[in-house]
Amino acid sequence: MTRGVSIWLDVLRVLATLIVVLSHLAYPRFTGTSYAFLRDWNVGSDAVIVFFVMSGCVIAYAADRDRAAGRFAFNRVTRLMTVMVPALLLTLVFDSIGYRMDAGAYPTGFYEPHPVREFLLRGLTFSNEWDAFGRLRLGTNGPLWSLSYEAVYYALFGFAIYMTGAARVAVLLAIAVVAGVDILLLLPSWLMGVALWHWLRSGKAASVPRSIGWMLVAGGPVAYVICQMAGVPDLLAAQTATALGVSDARFVLGFSDEFIWNFLIGAFTATHVAGVAILNPRSIFGGQAFRWLAGASFSVYVTHYPALHLLDAALPEIIGRDVMLLAGTIAVGLVFASCFERPIKTFRVWILHLLPAKNRAGMDQTA
Repeated sequence: MTRGVSIWLDVLRVLATLIVVLSHLAYPRFTGTSYAFLRDWNVGSDAVIVFFVMSGCVIAYAADRDRAAGRFAFNRVTRLMTVMVPALLLTLVFDSIGYRMDAGAYPTGFYEPHPVREFLLRGLTFSNEWDAFGRLRLGTNGPLWSLSYEAVYYALFGFAIYMTGAARVAVLLAIAVVAGVDILLLLPSWLMGVALWHWLRSGKAASVPRSIGWMLVAGGPVAYVICQMAGVPDLLAAQTATALGVSDARFVLGFSDEFIWNFLIGAFTATHVAGVAILNPRSIFGGQAFRWLAGASFSVYVTHYPALHLLDAALPEIIGRDVMLLAGTIAVGLVFASCFERPIKTFRVWILHLLPAKNRAGMDQTA
């Protein structure tokens, strides 16, 4: 992966994270109807699909780099757990404090309290969206639905490339059954990222005319905007609901209710990144800043909703409240990242020292 493409993926990661945060801030219970257009276009859910494409690309790249199953598993598990464990604890603490301050800031549907044992078990196993165990919301931290999906994709991908024969088929089928159809419906978008990486690795981008690169760079975002203006997401959602015989496909498919539209977003995203690879920029304005911010994007994503609810419960109706909500939410994520996301290499060294010597062979501290 060239430096230019790598930095641009960081830019997309930062922008997608900010879009998710702004999309949630735009809920009327937080900021009235001032930013209703963000809710009308449902840009937060769309941004998650951008994450899925980038995730597939990065995980496929990591598998090529790690080469061994043990190293791949170690790097993926530690990447998730060093952030997820403290994020779940933060959610429990923030929800508890905020609910006591103002229960009205925690409406039904956006806040689901659970016994601590169940909360941690479902969160740490990433099973909160798996069909086999029933879907549940982890307190206010609804955005963790996407990590439940991604954990399945990591597992499917890892077993697919590191196992062979009948055992591989059996394991993949078992994971698919436990996860359920809803999660599998968004897998194509994630696999587009995998395909994108293999195309990048092939070096074919270098032989494509730059004029095509510019067309692809612009084509993905332009196609997205045109579809939004034409009402394509609503049309596809309505047709899906009709085919299922329900008024809203979310009743049946949960967060996969727009899986056809999500497939298109995946294609738009992969097309855009492919164009960037063809152009292969040597530098990007503000690249270092975006790279630093991207190092906190995971943290902002997993902490912003409980932080937003807590701040909503704590802040009175004063001038500049919307800015305070946004700034405070992001600040929580940045502080969290400095404690848990950025020091991941240090955490991995500590974890490796806890493992038996025979299990450390081939392990490293890659990202």
